[in-house]
Amino acid sequence: MTDRYDVVIVGGGSAGCALANRLSADPGTSVLLLEAGRSDFKIDPFIHMPAALTIPIGNRLYDWKYESDPEPHMNGRRIYHARGKVLGGSSSINGMIFQRGNPLDYERWAAEPGMKEWDYAHCLPYFKRMETVLLPDGRVGADDWRGGDGPLVLERGPAENPLFGAFFQAAQDAGYPLTDDVNGYRQEGFARFDRNLHRGRRLSAARAYLHPVKSRKNLTVHTLSFVTGVRFRGKRAVGVDYQRGGRLRRQVDAGEVILCGGAINTPQLLQLSGVGNADDLGKLGIDVVADVPGVGQNLQDHLEVYVQYASKQPVSIAPGLRLRARPGIGYQWLVHRRGLGATNHFEGGGFVRSNDDVDYPNLMFHFLPVAIRYDGSTPAEGHGYQVHIGPMYADTRGHVKIRSTDPRQHPSMLFNYLSTPTDRKEWVEAIRVARDILNQPGLAPYNAGEISPGPSVDSEDEILEWVARDAETALHPSCTAKMGIEDDAVVDPTTMGVHGLEALRVVDASVFPFVTNGNIYAPVMMVAEKSADLISGNTPLPALDVPYYRHRDRMPLYPPGDARNAAATDGPADPAGPADKEVTR
Repeated sequence: MTDRYDVVIVGGGSAGCALANRLSADPGTSVLLLEAGRSDFKIDPFIHMPAALTIPIGNRLYDWKYESDPEPHMNGRRIYHARGKVLGGSSSINGMIFQRGNPLDYERWAAEPGMKEWDYAHCLPYFKRMETVLLPDGRVGADDWRGGDGPLVLERGPAENPLFGAFFQAAQDAGYPLTDDVNGYRQEGFARFDRNLHRGRRLSAARAYLHPVKSRKNLTVHTLSFVTGVRFRGKRAVGVDYQRGGRLRRQVDAGEVILCGGAINTPQLLQLSGVGNADDLGKLGIDVVADVPGVGQNLQDHLEVYVQYASKQPVSIAPGLRLRARPGIGYQWLVHRRGLGATNHFEGGGFVRSNDDVDYPNLMFHFLPVAIRYDGSTPAEGHGYQVHIGPMYADTRGHVKIRSTDPRQHPSMLFNYLSTPTDRKEWVEAIRVARDILNQPGLAPYNAGEISPGPSVDSEDEILEWVARDAETALHPSCTAKMGIEDDAVVDPTTMGVHGLEALRVVDASVFPFVTNGNIYAPVMMVAEKSADLISGNTPLPALDVPYYRHRDRMPLYPPGDARNAAATDGPADPAGPADKEVTR
């Protein structure tokens, strides 16, 4: 059977859900959304209970379960990469941490040829359009930097566990400032984090964007629909082939096709369809539709480790991990939407610079009031706490390449973690900055000693050996079909169309030219919102020229005009002052 739609969106993940909403707002445009995974059923606690976030990871019902090739600088380890295989995509299984990145990330994007409309001033209106920021007291936190009436409701972490307060104090003891909002005027510093959860439930892209509009007559959503290729007539995309329920083969015709499969699946599908490096495709016997060498190149990610400490006092959330405690936690969440099940527990952290050579923060901290790994293993019995830490702008580059013409075979992925001198240097700095904070007086009442990696890991070589042995991905693969106009670019930044082709667009994390500072869900959603206007031909939202903190420009610590600037004691206008103590180490 063959149907026809004006727009076929491949991938019902974060970007796909947002596009399905925005493009189907025009009742004259028929939209089909194809998702290979299953529905995000309302009764599924593993998706909707925030604290259950580790359970879908590694489960074939929710996760594509990718692995990298053996990483040559990490002892030949294959690094596991979870990606959402369910409606909502990775937004249905991620850590729910909402980080826009630093404003200077988008200035870096805009400095690339052809990318001037992707600077912070042009991206900010779309960040604001998509969000409703709720402060801990329940007020909407809309201002010059934040939105107040978008579909993504964001709740700021309460950070009520005493370990959070001790951690924030320790950061100040080490010379780092607090900030009001890491997604607002000043990212640099430590604060409670925004999270995409609302009233005790995960607010995935599917819940925020797709479910409210699924009744539209011009919007069709098919789950369990695995796209195996894009069909072309000459250089024009005219439809896709897919398998429904794993067996039924179908075709659908399209006025245009939009790929939203993410930084792994999108280049895989392009290559399978004859779009990529002609030499590589020819070796597999694939007819070349367009020689686009950048497809699958420029792969970037964030690598992270857990620096874990034991706690002298029984204040961590460790008791909630015990089997006998889980029924009570489940009851509290199911009935009242509160308790330990109603939070992701990543309620605070911060951003700092590891050395004086970087213009803005290159390290991100997530603080967790328990010592535990994603797989549930713990380094020691009893109470503890940890930070997740890693460089944000590694200059390593990898690739995604198909191994065969079988669309169900996972592609080859190589990230080349730890492969450059700059990356290794920043990793050593990251561990030392983390230890400096965690051993400050603010945490002294709780500090019972480092348990991972442990005091014996101290020299540069020992730290790098431990990172190679212990680090995990932060699950932020991106940049494999980057926007731009240079020879290695894949996507036109003014139309989101694939260079050299017609009626084929890409909208997901693969179009980033550079990975952003922080979790990438928020930037993906911004790209989707902005792309919806580019695709629809709507007038773009006007640029917003608002100030943002840049330490080398002697910007004030708080937004200009804030009375607290006059009383600030940590050098708000002096980049050599205590607020920037980390750059003098």
